[in-house]
Amino acid sequence: MRPLRYGINVTLDGCCHHEAGLPPDEESMAFWTAELERADALLYGRVTYSMMESAWRRPADGGWPDWMGDEDIPFAESIDQKPKYVVSSTVAEVDWNAELLTGDLREAVQRLKDEPGDGLSVGGVTLPLALADLGLIDEYTFVVHPVLAGHGPTLLSGLRERVRLEPLDRREFRSGAVALRFRPVTTAG
Repeated sequence: MRPLRYGINVTLDGCCHHEAGLPPDEESMAFWTAELERADALLYGRVTYSMMESAWRRPADGGWPDWMGDEDIPFAESIDQKPKYVVSSTVAEVDWNAELLTGDLREAVQRLKDEPGDGLSVGGVTLPLALADLGLIDEYTFVVHPVLAGHGPTLLSGLRERVRLEPLDRREFRSGAVALRFRPVTTAG
């Protein structure tokens, strides 16, 4: 069984809008690239899939855009090549190494988890909330930025029940951001 891992950047006040934290740097890009490499496939909702595709899909001419620095290329190459599953009730078809995940969310994601492999990576805001509510996330990685955003979507806002986590790892970045890795605490029945 492969684990489902959720990773996201978040500010000290819980904002997880992609532009709310510190600008990406070489160290953070290397960290997120390594996180991508831990996964066999990526799982996104429609909004996150569209956002990631617009930023990280290799252009038809085969080259990367001029805005990308050398530190961005390994991340771009990794995400571009990974198989992707998209959860959406409004999109009829996807491409970019992707397929739509249909039917009951719990059953569809559990089928993906039951396949052999290194892991699945989920990103975004809305889909991870639904997956956390279903108890399907096996690991959480939060890169906490020393920023107060004051507005924007907040991390797992609306979670139905408290999820107790135990720490697995902690890493400090030169920027002041801190990567925190957790897994849910399971209680013996």
